[in-house]
Amino acid sequence: MLYYESDSNRNRSGAMRTNPKSDSFRNCAGVTRRNFVQIGVPFLGLGLADLLRLESLAAESGHAASNKSLIVFWTDGGMSQQDTYDTKPDAPAEYRGPYTPIATAVSGIGVGEKFPRQATVMRHLSLVRSVHHENGIHAPSAHWMQTGYFGPTLARNAPQKPSLGSIIARSLGSRQPPMAAYVTIPKSEAFGYQGAVYLGKAFNPFEVGADPNAADFKVPNLTLPAGLDVRVVDSRRKLLESFDTLRREIDESGVMEGLSTFKTQALEMVAGNRMREAFDLGREAATLRDRYGRHRYGQSALLARRLIEAGARCVNINTGNWDHHNDIAKGLEDHLPPLDRAIAALVEDLDERGLLSDVAIYCVGEFGRTPRMNGHAGRDHWSDCFSVMLAGGGIQGGRVVGASEKWGGGVKDRVVTPLDLLATIYKLLGIPLDTHYEDSTGRPVSIVGSGRPIEELL
Repeated sequence: MLYYESDSNRNRSGAMRTNPKSDSFRNCAGVTRRNFVQIGVPFLGLGLADLLRLESLAAESGHAASNKSLIVFWTDGGMSQQDTYDTKPDAPAEYRGPYTPIATAVSGIGVGEKFPRQATVMRHLSLVRSVHHENGIHAPSAHWMQTGYFGPTLARNAPQKPSLGSIIARSLGSRQPPMAAYVTIPKSEAFGYQGAVYLGKAFNPFEVGADPNAADFKVPNLTLPAGLDVRVVDSRRKLLESFDTLRREIDESGVMEGLSTFKTQALEMVAGNRMREAFDLGREAATLRDRYGRHRYGQSALLARRLIEAGARCVNINTGNWDHHNDIAKGLEDHLPPLDRAIAALVEDLDERGLLSDVAIYCVGEFGRTPRMNGHAGRDHWSDCFSVMLAGGGIQGGRVVGASEKWGGGVKDRVVTPLDLLATIYKLLGIPLDTHYEDSTGRPVSIVGSGRPIEELL
């Protein structure tokens, strides 16, 4: 939970108020303003209300005209491109790997045999087979792919740049408050590179904190503490509303400035029906849940769709460990079928609902895997050339951008950088590419740097 100093103690310019009479104000129930803050805050923490307040700044920036959103499948550890999106059927066995390529619904595009469902929806998907950066260590590479900039070489070092999800949250805000603009399922990536850094903690992701496929799935951050129930919270919400009726008398002194609106939204997020319904997968038909797959991948994808519909801008699904240095075939058996099912079902579901043009899908990790399998039947880290998948949100489907060399060792055609990928996503979402945000030193930093959108996909 994030904690901030209450805005109720500040005037419009941000300076601390010093009017001693402000705390002497009482409502008809005899509750002082100080009591009111104590009632409305401790079980939530100031962070939730302030997160909502700061997210609202995005709407004031003029960027929020876009109705588009993003769902990310983050393959932490690095997915093997040779076994998925860039197969090498003519290579020697130690390069080719354990899987046979299969044809897709788009002539000339093949994928690994463990992606049969994505193969059927390939007209909506596009592949970038020539992604390149210059680091093969998890921490800096994860930072690079999630922020566009090379990161610290040790995982324990602090991130240096904000993640794409935080950039999206800061630039666009939530489409429908009180839903958070940026959400991670089930929680944020371990290195901390999915955070906001100098944008401020208000633009860190809201963590679901639990496996959506669990029988007892619930969101800890939306669970009321012991001793509080919805009736108690609702009475406090009504108290907020009663205070709000006195705004005309109070606003001249600024006592209630910034207090009611965002505290009310915070209460609504914790106790309101709309938020609870968004996270309630039980409201979906059993047949649709089966279609997505009764596993963490599938139910996370379904939850992501529900959260996007409820107003989220970016939902990041962290899919687990893909760092297969040993016995890669066994490791991929645990990951590829559920990932395939989840992505294909999400594409189909969004398309059927008329939402696919407004929701982009991005499957990516920090790097790929070595073209040649090692002596332990695994693949090691490889950043010279690897693949990502993009779909929806205005992406032209059924296309391949770039090409790897004969056996996948390097880029043969059309180098694509991490910043190019982020520039593509930001352009899809309607975020101006000349956007800069000040870092901790006050220096304006570009969100895309030297990156350029992949125009072939737009």
